Amino acid sequence: MAIKYTWDVSRCDVYPTKSSKSNVVHNVHWQITATDNVNNDAEGTPQTAFRFGEQELDTSDLSSFTNWSSLDASTVQGWVEAALGQIELQKLSLN
Repeated sequence: MAIKYTWDVSRCDVYPTKSSKSNVVHNVHWQITATDNVNNDAEGTPQTAFRFGEQELDTSDLSSFTNWSSLDASTVQGWVEAALGQIELQKLSLN
């Protein structure tokens, strides 16, 4: 199996109110984990590597605002990936 990448974008900072919207996500604390279960160590444990950071999001245009209660991890991950750019380079740095 190839290396599996898992994102955690569950910690977000929000503005209580911005442009008449409530709970506007403006910063995401993210972590990406790479797991290689083919090249296990001597005890059979998969190899893992982590990269983490924070990503400030552009909140200048809230015309496509998504309500906090409607957000899911996939949506937030997409925002982070778009803001970070060069996601493949992020993944390669974990190999």
